[in-house]
Amino acid sequence: MSRRFQRFGEHDEGSPLAIDIAPLIDCVFILLIFFIVTTEFVEETGVEVNKPRAATQQDIERECILLGVTRSGQVFYGGREIGVEGVRGTVARLLKQEPRAVIIQADQETPTQVTVSVLDEAKLGGSDNVFVSTVND
Repeated sequence: MSRRFQRFGEHDEGSPLAIDIAPLIDCVFILLIFFIVTTEFVEETGVEVNKPRAATQQDIERECILLGVTRSGQVFYGGREIGVEGVRGTVARLLKQEPRAVIIQADQETPTQVTVSVLDEAKLGGSDNVFVSTVND
């Protein structure tokens, strides 16, 4: 019986050259799962507003519910217009998942009555911590 030795990169003409990529695919899926699990998704209001200025601004570090109010009085959450009437239901639904603060990002030219109505609806939805977002001087 004679044995033939092959150099790296050489193969017989009749035998197919195969590379096992299963371990590579396993590693890619493990990395994908790791990044999905560790990623935090930040919900935006979905609308650009010019916030009013305030000298007593404080930063809030934790997860929160962001509500955007345009200068024409439209209320947005997550890129969808929910209106003032939809604030209470949206806040109540989100607070059932996890208790958190509500931040109202109202345009500086929004009528005060609309901002106060959104604030009231958020409190009626069950939030104890409702804040109005401002820009620091």
